[in-house]
Amino acid sequence: MSEKIIIYQKPTCSKCRATLSLLNESGKPFDAINYYEEPLTAEKLRELIQKLNLPVRAVLRSDEPAARGLESASDNEIIDAMVANPDLIQRPIVVRGNAAKLCRPPENVLSLLKE
Repeated sequence: MSEKIIIYQKPTCSKCRATLSLLNESGKPFDAINYYEEPLTAEKLRELIQKLNLPVRAVLRSDEPAARGLESASDNEIIDAMVANPDLIQRPIVVRGNAAKLCRPPENVLSLLKE
């Protein structure tokens, strides 16, 4: 697996920092995208969720105050809410080619680092 590695993260997030440490220790090149500075579009978020192979609700941080009222929302409504409020997105998300992992715990990234 030689595709570019990309981490979508929030610098103040402890899980993101731990995942970044694992990526740095691997010695493999990667790009880090702070999706607060480079906001995700609905299209990009859908692409990431598809690569994660998870339901949309699994990527929603349902414990966030902004998630109130989304209990009966459609997938599209949840995606729109996550784009409008990035705190609603589970993080970090690491992508390599067509594969992606939600790195909670950070060690989930290790399976993407194998050649």
